[in-house]
Amino acid sequence: MNKYRIEEDCLGQVQVEADKYWKSQTQRSIENFKIGYETMPESMIVSFAILKSACAKANLHFNMITQEQCEHITKVCKEIEEKKHMDQFPLKVWQTGSGTQTNMNVNEVISMMANERAEKNLCHPNDTVNCSQSSNDTFPAALHIMIAKKILEDLIPELDEIIETFKKLEEENKGIIKIGRTHLQDATPLYFSQELSGYRSMIEHSKNQILNSLNYVYELACGATAVGSGINCPKGFDEIICSILQEHTNIPFRPDPNKFHALTSKDACVFVSGALKALAANCMKIANDIRWLASGPRCGIHEIDIPANEPGSSIMPGKVNPTQCEALTMVAVQVMGNDTAIGIAASQGNFELNVFMPLIAYNMDQSIQLLSDAIHSFNEHCLSGLKANQTEMEKNLHNSLMLVTCLNPVIGYEKAGKASQYAYKNNLTLKQAILELGYLSEEEFDLYVDPKKMINE
Repeated sequence: MNKYRIEEDCLGQVQVEADKYWKSQTQRSIENFKIGYETMPESMIVSFAILKSACAKANLHFNMITQEQCEHITKVCKEIEEKKHMDQFPLKVWQTGSGTQTNMNVNEVISMMANERAEKNLCHPNDTVNCSQSSNDTFPAALHIMIAKKILEDLIPELDEIIETFKKLEEENKGIIKIGRTHLQDATPLYFSQELSGYRSMIEHSKNQILNSLNYVYELACGATAVGSGINCPKGFDEIICSILQEHTNIPFRPDPNKFHALTSKDACVFVSGALKALAANCMKIANDIRWLASGPRCGIHEIDIPANEPGSSIMPGKVNPTQCEALTMVAVQVMGNDTAIGIAASQGNFELNVFMPLIAYNMDQSIQLLSDAIHSFNEHCLSGLKANQTEMEKNLHNSLMLVTCLNPVIGYEKAGKASQYAYKNNLTLKQAILELGYLSEEEFDLYVDPKKMINE
């Protein structure tokens, strides 16, 4: 059996391994772009398969292909959507900026597999599988499908889970008072459940912002073909495609009302990436707060305990570190970096086409995947096991000089400030300082200085 076969295109002949289902354009890309190790994300290939199946059905509707061709194309696409044959999609991210070679890789594999199943030369990569399409509209359409699916199927469920964990923690920690902190300095008291509710609300806001940003991702470039004019595409093709995709994915895809915008602008990607960056920023803040509050255990704040998942040091026995917090914050930094790259790439829409789309696809896929995985891991291995250290919270609460704030209406801001500084400089409690300065009697101090009275529930 021959190890290779010869494929031919307008540039001549090219040698392809006999057991591969791709043809000349895929092979040329393999040989011409030996750059890095980043290959086109699996999620993009799956989204392409979903799109190509919808395109085949739309082409059948317009009598552009036959029933037999449509059936074989959709069967192969279903297998790819199920993540079969992923070894047939080896192309690097660092290729043509339109993603043409990935589109053709998908076209070639689908056509060859369809022909093998049909046992005849039934489908052509360009004339059949790519009928009524261009790489210039299929790649951005597949990109939007990928973003919407990954966010709705992977990220949003993880956000819902961590929101529920915060709600549970709020309920468990009702009535526990702790000292607040602003500027990393002691501030006025609050309930621990209130602090936790702030974290929950951050995730809820991020979730809503991400969902709102998807409104623009739902607009697809289908029907634009090469430059937005819709050459070689039946009128109404875009509406049929989106209708088929809606039914298949239960996602409200619709045609971009301006196809010239759809090809050259990646503003929808920038917008959703910005929402992902906002989530990353919130995750960074939450994880940092938790590792600070858990710091110690003897020489830090130690107002909370978090699960001890693994030894933290190769030299210091018994040391345990906030590793889930560290992982989540590293992911946050990566997502922020990806957002910068996506923004710069989106600015490079020259004339009728953006030619940085594979980079955008790679970074979007990574940002969504990392956030989904890291939030799941943080929730399961850290947040779910968080416990309040009430002894330390109580000690810090009554050791704080900022309880003096509740005396502003009683002795005035100036005297309250002097009392606080006097206590600090003389290493006294606030109560001792107030009594030594003669501002209040012991009975009056006990009456007015009550942490519970300082908190609005």
